[in-house]
Formats: sequence, C-alpha cells, structure tokens
Amino acid sequence: MNIEQGTVFLVLGITLAMFVWNRLRFDVVAMLALLAIAVAGLVPAADLFAGFGHPAVITVAAVLVISQGLVNSGFVDAIAKLLGKVGQNAVLQVITLTGVVALCSAFINNVGALALLMPVAIWMSRKSGRSPSLLLMPLAFGSLLGGTITLIGTPPNIIIASYREVGTFGLVDFAPAGLAITVAGIAFIGLVGWRFTPKRDDPASDDKLFNVGDYVTELRVPEGSGYAGSTLHNLLTSGEEDKSVVVLALIRDEKNSPAPSSYLVLREGDVLLVQADTESLQEFVDSTGLALANAVEGEDDASEGEEPAGKGRSREDKEEKIATGDVRLTEAVITPSSLLIGRTTNRFNLREHYGLNVVAIARQGHRLTQRLSDTRFRSGDILLVQAHESKVMATLQTLGCLPLAERELTLGRQKSLWLAGGLFMAAIGLILSGLLAPPVALVACAVAMVLVGLLDTTEAYKAIDWSVIVLLAAMIPVGQALDATGGADLIAAQILAVAEGQAGWVALTIILVGSMLLSNVVNNAAAAVLVAPIALGLSLQLDLSSDAALMGVAVGTSCAFLTPIGHQSNVLVMEPGGYRFGDYWRLGLPLSVVVTVVAVPVILWVWA
Repeated sequence: MNIEQGTVFLVLGITLAMFVWNRLRFDVVAMLALLAIAVAGLVPAADLFAGFGHPAVITVAAVLVISQGLVNSGFVDAIAKLLGKVGQNAVLQVITLTGVVALCSAFINNVGALALLMPVAIWMSRKSGRSPSLLLMPLAFGSLLGGTITLIGTPPNIIIASYREVGTFGLVDFAPAGLAITVAGIAFIGLVGWRFTPKRDDPASDDKLFNVGDYVTELRVPEGSGYAGSTLHNLLTSGEEDKSVVVLALIRDEKNSPAPSSYLVLREGDVLLVQADTESLQEFVDSTGLALANAVEGEDDASEGEEPAGKGRSREDKEEKIATGDVRLTEAVITPSSLLIGRTTNRFNLREHYGLNVVAIARQGHRLTQRLSDTRFRSGDILLVQAHESKVMATLQTLGCLPLAERELTLGRQKSLWLAGGLFMAAIGLILSGLLAPPVALVACAVAMVLVGLLDTTEAYKAIDWSVIVLLAAMIPVGQALDATGGADLIAAQILAVAEGQAGWVALTIILVGSMLLSNVVNNAAAAVLVAPIALGLSLQLDLSSDAALMGVAVGTSCAFLTPIGHQSNVLVMEPGGYRFGDYWRLGLPLSVVVTVVAVPVILWVWA
C-alpha cells in the first residue's frame, strides 16, 4: 500500500464512520470527504467539482422534478385511490399495497411513492382494526424493491449505469433482475413476511391516535379581567411561559369559533378551549388571572382520582368545538427533509406565520406529555395540527409533512392527468428508441412539465432533494480517487484471496451481499459510488463479467432492509408504525436472503 492509497482509505474510513455516527448530515460529510481528498492532492483541482455536472447527478434531479409533476397532476393519486376497494383481507392488502408502491417506484422517486401511499395504508389498517405496523414496513420495503426495476427507479441504478465500461445501461436493462426480485419479494412479504412484522398495539383503538378531549381544558375570561377588551395575541404573549399554551377555540354566547384569530378582541365571559401540559396551564392561569371554566369559586384542587376542574365537556363535544366548519384536525408525519427537524414550535412561530396550531406530538406510538414549546421535532414524529382546510394541505407541504388522515385531502390537483402521463411516456419512448440519452430526455420532460404548468419553478426547485444532489456530486470524485490510486484494485485483491478458485456465483454473491450490508449503514447512493469500482476490479480477476458485477452492486445497494437508517423510506415509516431500531431485521433479514437467492442466478443468466 502506497501513501496515496493509505490516504484515500483513511478518508473513506473516517467518512463511513461519520455516516454511521449520523451526527452530521450525510451531504456535509460527503463535502468534507471531497475537501479532504482535494487537500491531499488526490484529485486535480479542475476535476474537483466535476461531479455537479455528472450525467447521473443531472438525471437524479430531473427524475425528482418529474415525480413532483406526476404527483401534482393526480397521476399517482388516481392509482392510490383504487386501493380503497381492496377489502379487509390482510394478505390481499399487503400484496396490493406493496405491488402498487413497487410499480410507482419503478418510475418515480421511491420515497415519493411511499409518501403517497402511506396515508392509504394507515387508513386501511385502522378501518380493518389492525395496527399500521402490519402494513407500513412491507410498504417501505416494496418501494425499495420497485426502484430496482428501471434505470430511473433509484439513484444507485443511475450511478451504476455511469460505471459501465462500454456504453451505458438502458432504461429497462435493470428489469430482468429488478422484476425477478420484486415479484419474489412481494410474494414473500404478502404470503409469509408480513407475519414477521412486530404486532404493535395501535394507540388509535378508536380510529384516532390522539384523544383530543383528554388534554383540552376550558378557561373563562372572568369579570373585571384585564384582558377583556384586549386581543388574544396580547393574552398569549403576556409571559414567557404562555408559549406552551395553544388556544384551539373560543366560545362566546354559545357560538363557537375554532382556531380564532390572534387579533380577536376578548370579552368578559368568553370561554377558551386550550391545550397545555399541567405545569404550563397552571403558570398560564396564575399569570393571566383566567379561571377554570367549570371550577367552583374558592374550590381547592381536585383530590386524587377526581377529574380535574376545567375539563367540563365530553371528549366528543370538545373535539367538535375545535374542528368544525372549515377548521379541521389533521394527523401528519414529519418527513426526513422537513424544515421542522431539530426546531421547536416557537422557533417557527407556526400559529402566526402559517395559521397552524400544533395540538399534540406523538413519538413511537405514544403522545408526548412534555411542553410543546420545548419539544424539538424529529423525523417521523406524528403531529396533530389544527388549521383551516383551505390552507392545511399547502402548509404541510411547505413544512415537509405528510397528512395521515383519511384521504379526504387529495395530494394532487386532479387535473392534467393525461398531459403529465403523456409527457412522461414520451420521454420514456425517446429513451427506449435511442433518439435521446436518458439525461437529455428526462431534463426535457421536467422542463416541459414546468412550461405547461404542471408545476411552477418554485415547486420544481423544492422537488429536488439537494442533499442527495450534493452527496452524489461530492462522492463521485471520491470514488474516482479510490479507483485512480489503485485502492479499489487493492480491496479487490483482498477479496480475491477469499474467492479465488470459486465459481462466478460466489464472487457475485460476495459483491451483492457486501453492497447490501454497506447500504444498511450509509446512504445507498454513496455505497454505490464506493463499491462500483471495487466490483469492477474484482470482476477482472474472476470468472465474472463486469456487467454482472455492476448489476450485483445495483441490487445490493438498493435493498437496505435491515436497519431504519439504510434508506429514507425505512425512516419514514418508523414512527407511524411504532417500530424500534431492532424491528427491521425480523422481516428484512429473510427478505434479504430471498433477494440474494433470486438475484444471483438471474444476473448470471442475463449478464454472464
């Protein structure tokens, strides 16, 4: 091992450790790795940022924009709505859901496909009286399987295509192996595998995760109150502790006003329905002089076991008061790319800026009881929000949250369905005919969708996951440095010492399983960049074609079933399904074995 090889191995080792550590964003880690090899002189300065213009990076960006255009048109939403007719048989539900999400994932971003179908899966599970945990993990794994079918199904396929020594892989070149493992995987999950998912007790035994009436309290503006004649905004900003109190409705002369304006003027006798933890509520009452609406004047605190004063109305009556007319309560999950992650409600001032009240937060299937104002949002948290129906959908999309209620709110605009489908199919036709290269055809399709109004330029830029773009652009030169320094050949030689003299299928299995294991702890796109040159070096020294080796990497890096951190799809279902870190291998391990057993002979048959 020479100095250059030692340096690139050191950089890669630290990079992988930081990926697993997961304290820094993976795109930041990738940029640090790029800067490290630049300082070490392993990549010429002129080529350092060439990754940002790499065809694979451009293709990934175009696919993300096209995916959003299809969502806006209602193209995918129309497919999702058909699932409501499936019935309540568990096997049929699992097979249908995983099949549909796999089909969608073959042509659009797999996280986007999962996001569209996850609310349907939760609705179906609750309607059937089952825990969402039975459907969500199969749904996530189905989205990963479907991405292996086409070139544009998942970023690793696009990356692998760029490593082919002669030409590039076409749109459907991945289909033989991808279809085989998808069909086998769906059959396994639907017939056997879903039984391995943890049977979490669904907190939503009455069809709701949150029982609103259990933590909504009534407060009355008493006679002579200093806040009579003042605005609700003044009341809520009167003290630092009041930031944890959320006013959900105002009742005046038996007339109910849900989600009242912050600038509504209060009167004596007004009743406020508020949400707050016990400590914050007491501080709020002490500082404002408001009275518990149902407390007897001069009464001591309720004794142990009694219903606290101020609860008053029944649970159903309270929920009706805070969600009536065009004001609704909606459950939503925070996605991995949400603006809310790591921040609190106060930091975003959600009520003032977005007209959104966060009523409650659930994490791992249980409602959090701590102060909302002190709670930092995490990816996968489920929020119960109150907002006007006309604004809630746009607000959730802006914040990076997905609604989990019954699909009364459509994700698409349900128009121009055929126009979006026609543009996309035209791009596919141009690619298949060889008239245009995939990056050109897909960028043209994305631009056309903007020109015809399926999405505006702001939506197009928002649709691009820039963290993935930066990751790819930074890791491609790092992968090239591994190859240029001979590091890839050195690793291949070590593997060769184990696989030498063995049949080609042994080497392919080592490549596929190694890629699969790596993708469970680092981003799959980064894993593809790192493993592809090693696989090529290994194929040259064994009885294995380079195309077969690359296909093994493509399948392995796309099938991260063992951990929640292996793929965004796995993260997205973790909280709504109530899963723990160790739950994934229960279904993921046997599914990985199925994928390996099916993929290896198919790849050898097609590409050997």
